[in-house]
Amino acid sequence: MSQNNPTDTNLNEPAKERPGRKLMLDLGPLLLFFVANYLTKDIMLAIQVLVVATLVSLAVSWVTEKRISIMAAIGCLAVVFFGGLSVYFDNDLFIKIKPTIVTCIFAAAIAGGRLIGRNPLGVMMGGQIKLTDTGWQLLSWVWVAMFALMAVANEIAWRTLSTDDWVTFKVFGMTGISLVLTILTVPICAKHMITEEG
Repeated sequence: MSQNNPTDTNLNEPAKERPGRKLMLDLGPLLLFFVANYLTKDIMLAIQVLVVATLVSLAVSWVTEKRISIMAAIGCLAVVFFGGLSVYFDNDLFIKIKPTIVTCIFAAAIAGGRLIGRNPLGVMMGGQIKLTDTGWQLLSWVWVAMFALMAVANEIAWRTLSTDDWVTFKVFGMTGISLVLTILTVPICAKHMITEEG
């Protein structure tokens, strides 16, 4: 009788990923970071909020999805590390350079992997999509360009903007850049997608 119970058949399977929930888990900590800084004008308090919210987001992802992507794990570690340095030394420089360092690491990892015939982007994405070799190659270089652009943009932003303006750029500007470039990858994915029938 339990074989006909849909709840029983899914006990050992990871929960299906819900795009809305994933988006909220990804953007939630950043939005809380922005709100905390906006309301208190205390960047150190906002950084602490960001660190705690990021850890909570990762824990919720693990509980609900039964897995954590490599990119999310690295991102969380970076937030905790650079955020911790900022709070410990009472210097917001560390959190400001975090996006530059992390995006450069991702860009270098993807580019380096492609140059030696590997597909690190596919590993990072954890099998979320299946593409032809050509598709992965094209997508990889678009992502390398995206990460490089984000690194340059962040370097310009934190060096030229006030802290409050940098926080706004970090939350909305960087997210906007990644969203636009992600949309640009849709035609590549659509053209080179491997379907179940294929």
